Parts: sequence; structure tokens; C-alpha cells
Amino acid sequence: MKLKVNNPRLIQSNPYIGGKFLGINGGDSFLVHNPFDNEAIAEVGNCGTKEAELAIKAANDALDTWKSLTGIERSTILHRWYELILRNEDDLARILTLEQGKPFEEAKGEIRYGASFIEWFAEEAKRVYGDTIPGHQQNKRIIVLKQPVGVVAAITPWNFPNAMITRKVAPALAAGCTIVVKPSELTPLSALAIAVLADEAGIPPGVLNVVTTDRAAEVGKVLTSSALVKKISFTGSTPVGKLLLEQCAQTVKKASMELGGNAPFIVFDDADIDAAIEGAVASKYRNAGQTCVCANRFFVQQGVYDEFSHKLVEAIKKLKVGNGMEAGVAIGPLIEEKAVKLVEDLVKDAGEKGGEIMYGGKRLDASTDSLLYEPTVITKATSGMKVFSQEIFGPVAPIFSFETEEEVIQLANDTTAGLAAYFYGSNHSRIWKVAEALEYGMVGINTGMISTTVAPFGGVKESGYGREGSKYGIEDYLNIKYLCWEI
Repeated sequence: MKLKVNNPRLIQSNPYIGGKFLGINGGDSFLVHNPFDNEAIAEVGNCGTKEAELAIKAANDALDTWKSLTGIERSTILHRWYELILRNEDDLARILTLEQGKPFEEAKGEIRYGASFIEWFAEEAKRVYGDTIPGHQQNKRIIVLKQPVGVVAAITPWNFPNAMITRKVAPALAAGCTIVVKPSELTPLSALAIAVLADEAGIPPGVLNVVTTDRAAEVGKVLTSSALVKKISFTGSTPVGKLLLEQCAQTVKKASMELGGNAPFIVFDDADIDAAIEGAVASKYRNAGQTCVCANRFFVQQGVYDEFSHKLVEAIKKLKVGNGMEAGVAIGPLIEEKAVKLVEDLVKDAGEKGGEIMYGGKRLDASTDSLLYEPTVITKATSGMKVFSQEIFGPVAPIFSFETEEEVIQLANDTTAGLAAYFYGSNHSRIWKVAEALEYGMVGINTGMISTTVAPFGGVKESGYGREGSKYGIEDYLNIKYLCWEI
């Protein structure tokens, strides 16, 4: 191990199954690398079909005991987990930065954000309310109960290796479900670290299991095909989400999908441009542009197009790019080489089709294999470029111009994605009209930051379905049972 933290127990190299960190028979493993310098920082046990099935069995064996606890009892345990995560915030952030690359302060923000879901759903565990319904006959009484769906499988991405797990695990456990988590092979250490703290908090063996693997397809197939698993929760790309849904259909599992985005960021000519710049930087360049709700396409009305473009360039010139563990760094490396290649291809395509690269447009050090990519602004963008239709997932801002409200609504909605959208303006009538017309699950109005525990996170169209966070977030982990009682 090349990781050093204050609490050494947080560094684990084996999957967490049935309350234990289990070694893999035969010693099969894979390496975890720091994307900043490609240094191998850990060697982690590589699970296959056998371990995935063992984790499912452990979750199923623990289900009856866990769901029989009262909501208050589960709440107490979740609160302890929340407090332990905050107590170990710096260590967890360091692990996250070293395996994922985002700046340390940003990583600490993710740890707090991830913990907030545990705190929120610890309270929601007490509030899984049913209903009584007036009977349809004088001698009938109707009661509606909500019960845990059962064993859940969660497949989580590398871009938020802490928060994307807690956002799924917390409501599942609060509802009385047990869960098997398969984190990304690029960032398994954060998942194992919070499993350590879950164990310390008193979450019983088998209630939470973490299966580490670089055989995503193999293990994913086990999770989707198992009759014991009653629900899949997935955050990741749309193509993979569609494949998982096909596999889930064989056992008619409940599923929630948070898939790809193609977020528009609209700036009307009556907007506060300085506020729009601040929101654009926060939305686009956070985590080096590697978030599903990042602004992907900037639509700026012609009257303020030049002003916005130049001010955005001036703003991103101030962003320090480098090692996430260095003070003052705002943009860390992209996660892996193929991510950089994708960004390079999109920028090249835009340039060949008439786009003007106002700033950036290349690796920080073009002579090396560095995964650091300069924050980039492309003007004169058009709908014929790949950046119009393809999720960028990098620190690149293409700016399109528009004339009318009707035109920009059509442009913004011209995508199969429907996760997040943003717009800036001051006309209240137009704000209502545009907000209602945008075909997205979440809309930020005069703000570039919309993610919060208390609001429902999720999309429409091919960005998926189901909601995470808020009072709605626990519903995906509950079944509704109706009792008809003749008296």
C-alpha cells in the first residue's frame, strides 16, 4: 500500500462480504492507480462470480433481521455511521483524491455531501408512512403498507466514489433493505473505507457488502440475474444502463437508473453576466468536468455572446490545474487515458468544423502522457459538432449563439438526454415559461449548482428514471402492499 492516513484501518484491499474483509482464493487482484502520476497506490482483491454470489447470499441472510428492526433502531445506527464519516473526513478525502484525482478540498466537500444522505435517510427511516383509504363497501377497510423491497444491488461510478454510494446505500438501509455494492474498479478504495466505518457504526454483517472487481460485466450479470436481488440501482452511462435493464427484465427487478446527461446552460441577454460566469465555472469545471450534471452546451443570446465568452475565458485562466493534493488546485486530472482521448477527439472535431478555441484545447503538458487537460472554451460552436450531441465529460465549454427564446428551447431539448439544465435571466414570465418547457428532470435557474440532499435528483428521457435524495428517495426501496379487510 502506498496510502498513508491517520486511521490505517480505512485502507483495505479485500472485498467486504458478510461483515468481513475476505481474501480472494488464488490471490487474484487488480491495481488502483493515482490518475495524476499513474502510480499504483493499491492492489485490491478481484471478485468474480463466486464472490458476487456469496455477497448476495450474505445480504439475503441478513435481510429478515435488519428489516425487523424498528425505523428508530435503524436510524440510530445510520446516525452513528454519519458521525464516524465526518470524524474521518480528512482521511476519506485523501483516499478519494489519490484514487480519483479531484482536488482535496473538493473531495472533502464530497465526503460531507455523501454523509448528508446518511443523516437525511437516518431520519426518513422513522417516516415510512402508509395510508388508510375509505372503503368501497361498508364492511371493508383498506390499509396501505410500505415494506422494503429486499436485497438491493448498487453499481456505482468513479466520478463520485463516496457520494454515489451513500446516496444509494442510505435510503436502502433506512427502508430495511440489505445491499451489495459494486464500485468502479478505478475507485474501489473509497467504498471499502466507508464499509470500515459502517462496521464500526454497528451495521450488522451482511447488511452492507462491497464487491471489488475489474470484471464489471461478469459481476454485473450475476447481480442482474439473481432471483434473490429484487432491485438494481445504477449510476453510469446510458448504454450500460440499457444493457442492465435488459438483463433485469429476466427477473422483473425494480430498477432505478441515473444515466448520461447533455446539460444546456442558457444565458439570456437580460441575465446578470457576472453571476452567469460564476455559475458556469462551478457547473462546468467542477471535478474537471467529470459530472453527469455538468453544463455540456452553452447557449448564449447574441447580444451578450462576446461579453460572456471573454469573461468566461478570463475566469478559467485563474483556475490552477495540477495534483489534487496541492493547495490551490482547482482542476485535477481526468480519470484515465481514454477519457483524455475522448476530449481530444471532441475538441479536434469542433476545430475542424469551424469552432474557435479561445483558450486551452490541449493537455497541460502536450509532450507527456499527463491526464491533466487545460480548461477550454470553444466559440462559434454549431449543432453539427460532436460537442452538441455527445456528453463531453471533461473541462471543455462549447458556446453556441441563439436569437430567440423559442429557438434556444428547441436547441436545448434536441437531445435524448434529460438530466439537468441551467439558465440565467431576469424576466419572470420567461423564467416560468422556459423552466416548464425544458425537458429535464432538474433545472437550475440563475444557479449552476443544483445537487443537494433535500431535493430529488434524477432525469427523464434516456437519462433514466427514479429519484435519489429528498423525501422521494426512499420510495424506490419500498414496495406498496394493500390490505383489504372485511369486518
